[in-house]
Amino acid sequence: MIEARHLRVLRAVAGTGSFSAAARELGCTQPAVSQQMKALEQSAGTPLLIRTGREMRLTQAGEALVRHAAGILAGLTAAEEEVAAIAGLRAGRVRLVSFPSGSSTLVPTALAAMRAEHPGTRISLVEAEPPRSVEMLREGDCDLALAFRYGGAAGSAAEWDDLVVRPLLTDRLVGLVPEGHALAGAERVGMAELADEPWIAGCPRCRRHLVEVCEEAGFTPRIDFATDDYPAVVGLVGAGLGVAVLPELAVESVRAKGVSTVVVEPAVEREVVALTLPDLARVPAVAATLAELERAATR
Repeated sequence: MIEARHLRVLRAVAGTGSFSAAARELGCTQPAVSQQMKALEQSAGTPLLIRTGREMRLTQAGEALVRHAAGILAGLTAAEEEVAAIAGLRAGRVRLVSFPSGSSTLVPTALAAMRAEHPGTRISLVEAEPPRSVEMLREGDCDLALAFRYGGAAGSAAEWDDLVVRPLLTDRLVGLVPEGHALAGAERVGMAELADEPWIAGCPRCRRHLVEVCEEAGFTPRIDFATDDYPAVVGLVGAGLGVAVLPELAVESVRAKGVSTVVVEPAVEREVVALTLPDLARVPAVAATLAELERAATR
């Protein structure tokens, strides 16, 4: 195998005309130059230099190798500089996928900090709910995924076993009722007290969890409307069309009109995390973005 260090020696020998002059140019000893040239000729499988007294002449193979060496070494230098820039966060990219309420609360703060600290790092953002966002990570369509899971969900502990899981925060669900509702001023509301209400449900995973929580409270919710759009959920509740439970992050990201929030019992929480692959976690730009998401969560 031809190595870059051997090509550098060959170019020096070709340019200076002798091993001793090449050694002075490269800052090494003449025996070292001779040894590397022998190694290069063994790799090439053919003589590269003709030694006539003190003079060195390139063979046809040597001339061909020197001709290509300039481009190879220039490309290698450019690659080394680009890799160094990425490692030093002067360049690079991170493809981030997030669920909507994370996009409007945690992500802006984290990305603003990344731009201020590492302006050469480009970050792209697309939205997807889990489990689709997790599938995108495993399929190589993103580098970092903001996701969530509900406590007690079957298989939830094992579904991310192959990933790096960075916990960010615990997001409590709150109840939403119309402002004129009989429970609007209540300090706490038991889920069973909402058994006879029409319900507005959220994303598919949230919908399934809502049914589980209601069934644990002794009833099956009558879901009149279902939408992935949190402002639509709030709008439907505000119009008096039903009640809902939403994560606090989602409520924080929506301008709620005509709606009262209430604490629901028993407490229902979801764990918000950042996910990446083990190899990607060592990439400086990904690691820096993870750190900024953690800082955003603490704020």
